Amino acid sequence: MSARRPTIADVARAAQVSPSTASVVFSGNAAVAPATKARVLEAAAALGYRGPDPRAASLRRGRSGIVGVVFEEHLGAAFLDPVNTHMMDGLAEGVAPLGAGLLLLRDDPPPTGDAPTETTGALSLRSAPVDAVVLVGCSRRLTESLEILRARGIPVIVMEGDAGPGIPRIELDNREAQRQAASHLRTLGHSRAAIVTLPFDGRRERGILEPGDPRVPAIEVTKERLAGARDVFPDAPVHIAAASRIDEGLQAGRMILADSDARPTAVIAQSDLLAAGVIRSAEERGIRIPEDLSVTGFDGISLDGFAPYELTTLVQPSTAKGRAAGEAVVRMLEGGAGVSLRFTCEFRAGNTTGPPPSLT
Repeated sequence: MSARRPTIADVARAAQVSPSTASVVFSGNAAVAPATKARVLEAAAALGYRGPDPRAASLRRGRSGIVGVVFEEHLGAAFLDPVNTHMMDGLAEGVAPLGAGLLLLRDDPPPTGDAPTETTGALSLRSAPVDAVVLVGCSRRLTESLEILRARGIPVIVMEGDAGPGIPRIELDNREAQRQAASHLRTLGHSRAAIVTLPFDGRRERGILEPGDPRVPAIEVTKERLAGARDVFPDAPVHIAAASRIDEGLQAGRMILADSDARPTAVIAQSDLLAAGVIRSAEERGIRIPEDLSVTGFDGISLDGFAPYELTTLVQPSTAKGRAAGEAVVRMLEGGAGVSLRFTCEFRAGNTTGPPPSLT
């Protein structure tokens, strides 16, 4: 049997002080005479006492010291996108005053016909010891996650999604920003554009949306950015990517550029990674950027090895979004109301857009 963990009472007894005095030495909440502090620390070292048990402190506060973050995609895939990395950096900064850690979760339901296990997202949301949760996006699956968290009485913040009334949102001006990029292309003289979107729903399937197809994206970001592009190019063909990755943009670009007679003069991609893939597909076919084809992205991330291109894109404040979500969590856990915030993207013209070939 392992030895019992020493307690603050054991330290106080060995140092011949009261338990409250020994506790103050470790908490730093009040001044203690130097000689007394030295005696307490010597006793602690002799007993192998390393400080208060954080689990006991959590119980006293009624908190776990953990903020959950729920993604609807595989976590390995989620962090291939620098946007999510920057967002998590900001979120960690935002919750820093709580001294809280971040627990990454995925909202996967149990496999069909299988009993729930401890590794399934649904059970984790029901049992994970979290003080608050940040939902990234709000598709149908994340809406189900929201119901689980509401039933547990856990404060929730949604990033880039609409969870309904009463749920604080941290969002971008996605439609207005994407409309700005599309308008830039229209001003340059483009009339034939194609759109490469982020995933439409949690299934993350590739596909083509022909003009007149009534399907509407279940993922809010995709829906808003598509609406912004269609405000300017209502009949543009739509290629749905399975993820925000360069290889997905490459596949979409190959399809878009395969028929030289029907080839558009511009491509509006819903992320910089997708745009980079489209440009690579153009290079494969000897199509010049921007002389033969203009391409816009969205996010404003750094793309290694992308020279000589400087992507025309919308720069979003990913870190600031994450920080705002973390600060909202702090306010809610301190008894305040969650506040919704809307961030604005900055249009940045690069060298991947220019007039269509007919005007050059």
